[in-house]
Amino acid sequence: MNSRPMPLMCDDYELRFESLFQAGRALAFPCDKHGGVLLDSLSEKARQNYLFARAVVGRDYASPIVLRRG
Repeated sequence: MNSRPMPLMCDDYELRFESLFQAGRALAFPCDKHGGVLLDSLSEKARQNYLFARAVVGRDYASPIVLRRG
């Protein structure tokens, strides 16, 4: 039995990647307060966007920030 707690997804936070070239353009994904994203909870398109955004940090998108929603 695994005694580690399961990570919980919290809809109160989002991990946001701001575009370096288009003001107001960003990709955002639900995350926990530490910026952890559960890939299995994302749709296929959202998962592709998340992996793309991570791959192009510094070229197309700024480093992600965790924001509290609401």
